[in-house]
Amino acid sequence: MPDDQITNRGESAPAAPTRSEIDTFLADLKRKATSTRGRLIFALDATASREATWDTACRLQAEMFREAGGGLDLQLVYYRGLDECKASAWIFDPTRLGKIMSTIMCRSGETQIRRVLDHAVKEAKLLPVSALVFVGDAFEEQADTIIPAAHELGRLGVRAFMFQEGDDRAVERAFRQIADATKGAYCRFDQGSARQLAELLRAVAAFVTGGMTALAARADAGAIKLLRQLS
Repeated sequence: MPDDQITNRGESAPAAPTRSEIDTFLADLKRKATSTRGRLIFALDATASREATWDTACRLQAEMFREAGGGLDLQLVYYRGLDECKASAWIFDPTRLGKIMSTIMCRSGETQIRRVLDHAVKEAKLLPVSALVFVGDAFEEQADTIIPAAHELGRLGVRAFMFQEGDDRAVERAFRQIADATKGAYCRFDQGSARQLAELLRAVAAFVTGGMTALAARADAGAIKLLRQLS
């Protein structure tokens, strides 16, 4: 999969772009800047403990696209192993995203949430990003290194929706801090509960493409959880 935005340390620098490539890139930026489509960063922990939920997310991402009614561009970000953190290109086709996700295998490693937040900040400075969704079950970093990046994301108008699998209280505290710093929302879901995660993802898609009005029009538990915090 493409990893244009996030790369591993130690990789060689890419070749300098040609003038025609630069012109094409700037034209694409102009087109996207005038688009009314929502832009959502979908970030997942792909370490070994996440394997079962990764398979679930592969199935559920299509529902998020369907809820958006064709008005969503999505970028996949994931980390795994000791130092691997990658981002896809922006995707508007759920089939393509599903194929990309199906080729990724979870690997043992530590959390890299700071790199996810830093990447989201860079993307938001390039073009507006509607929201960041993060799905994970662990937090192994120092909170004081994470929160400044979260506040910067909030300053850029990007709400973080932090979805925790499981009930680890230390993870909850960290995820809530990130959500609060961005005026986003925190929710937890039970291990193995595809229905709970599906409701949350659909609710975020509704919010990104239709705002609070679209979210309030939903009647499922996921939308209610988000409304209580976003309101």
